[in-house]
Amino acid sequence: MKNVLVLISSAAHPALNDGAIRNAVAVLQARGASVGTPRWLAPEIACELPFDGEAGPVAMTAIDAVVVPTTGRRKQLLVADMESTMIDNEMLDELADFFGLRDRIAAITTRAMNGEIDFAGALTERVGLLKGLPVAKLDEAARRIRYMPGGATLVATMKRHGAHCALVSGGFTHFTDLVRHALAFDSHAANTLEHDGQILSGTVKAPILGKEAKLDALQRLARQHGLALADAMAVGDGANDLPMLQAAGLGVAFRAKPAVAAQVAARVDHGDLTALLYLQGYSRADFVEGTDP
Repeated sequence: MKNVLVLISSAAHPALNDGAIRNAVAVLQARGASVGTPRWLAPEIACELPFDGEAGPVAMTAIDAVVVPTTGRRKQLLVADMESTMIDNEMLDELADFFGLRDRIAAITTRAMNGEIDFAGALTERVGLLKGLPVAKLDEAARRIRYMPGGATLVATMKRHGAHCALVSGGFTHFTDLVRHALAFDSHAANTLEHDGQILSGTVKAPILGKEAKLDALQRLARQHGLALADAMAVGDGANDLPMLQAAGLGVAFRAKPAVAAQVAARVDHGDLTALLYLQGYSRADFVEGTDP
């Protein structure tokens, strides 16, 4: 069959059952689809339904429902955003906290991630507010990092099956380097905060890594590894991720801002990062279990 509907529940609060699967089958059949035998990928958490027919979105309550093509599901390149994707934090907001500016900078961050204002301009403005912050505060902020559940397993499983895993962030290299090593990514790219060794200058080294650079990174990595974009998976949550999400063979809006989720076919709002493995047809038995830091 040409398509697969993947149903994914929260791993922390499993809610997928036979009734939900029957409802999904009924939705597909009401559209004239021919539906195959359900395959459980993880009890109460993930199940897939092969089908032929209209591949439009399927709405479910408290369950992610994502339609993917049957062919080419397993990807050989993962390009992942970091903040609010692989980690739960926005690190600029954490740094702003040291100056008592969290609310002010967080408001700018939200507008930038929603695509309401230019990313590069917003980044420049926010970093400018950090001028004079001691460099030592970067390490203090890093101790606040909260890793998204499932990230270590996602990276370990894809690497075991031959994929290159890259972290590409509009944030800062000080943090992407730490997260890269903590989650065992193969490579990372981000912006560099300028400083004199003691205090931040309030500037970012040019050029700024924004949405165009993220797309460029996806394309460059695919070329380097002899892959087509169809062989790549990208994941992110903000407006600066949108071009790479739309260009990748499978772009996943992970707990994304509404303006982003509305423009990406594959969205995950309830599952953790292992949802990206279920979308590729991996079952829980296939996972290389990693421990999130």
